Amino acid sequence: MGAANVIPGVSGGTIALITGVFERLINAIKSFNGEALKLLFKGKIKDLIKHVDLYFLVAIFSGMFISLITLARVLDYLFVNYPVFVWAFFFGLILASVYYVGKTIKKWNVSVIVSFIVGVTVAIAITTLNPATQNDSFVYLVVCGVVAICSMILPGLSGSFILILMGNYELVMIHAVKDVDLRILIPVAIGAGGGLVAFSHVLSWIYKKYKDQTISVLTGFILGSLGILWPWKNPIYRVNDMGEAILKDGEKIVQSYSRYIPDTLNTEVIIALLLIVIGFVSISLIEKFANNENK
Repeated sequence: MGAANVIPGVSGGTIALITGVFERLINAIKSFNGEALKLLFKGKIKDLIKHVDLYFLVAIFSGMFISLITLARVLDYLFVNYPVFVWAFFFGLILASVYYVGKTIKKWNVSVIVSFIVGVTVAIAITTLNPATQNDSFVYLVVCGVVAICSMILPGLSGSFILILMGNYELVMIHAVKDVDLRILIPVAIGAGGGLVAFSHVLSWIYKKYKDQTISVLTGFILGSLGILWPWKNPIYRVNDMGEAILKDGEKIVQSYSRYIPDTLNTEVIIALLLIVIGFVSISLIEKFANNENK
């Protein structure tokens, strides 16, 4: 999940859903409530650990933290030197996710189909938005934390991509994580912690009452987000009134991308296609492993 959340367009919630831990994760986060406080104040630590499913959460979030810290440095290098290959691998991951998430829907009916269409439409609409400019104010960083964490646990809706739209992806996910900049990370963490607990209650209720419709919307989110990950694209930079690229810390600001289909089957294209297949197979293996664990 940590690896997925670092990549714009990939959601950790998608991985949670495929591996069968999504509902347990939401319920565990939701359990940080009044009952948990009562157990804490009464000193019933064993009951508290069981109530919040603490060992499960420690395992999940430890893995996410390690992955975030290590991958921020790796991806900083890969996106600069091999962008097509990175996007190709994750395109394959998400393409497979559409099938493996969608197949968990037990009964297709009109409401489920409409939910799927709504999910696809919303995801596509989000991908067409222009990114905001970078903002490192405390309040805005808290808001970034709230919005990003909610989208990170929603399958198909990428927290990293939402941070791109809010203008703070590089500031938070690359530079602040890589340099352990607490001035940036603390307000984001405050927003993420509060938003995660509050949002988990809403999502848990919806998931239990309208499970097929919820999964259908999420499947639509995943399908609609594929456009973000298309490997072959050229950046469109933000320009001023004179038509000159606007610089931020010496770098051009990417506003959006123009996508294209390669017209020649060269080495780069072949490798990218192979990485798409590898990404697809990776999700298949994860899903198979998760099913064996559940059995």
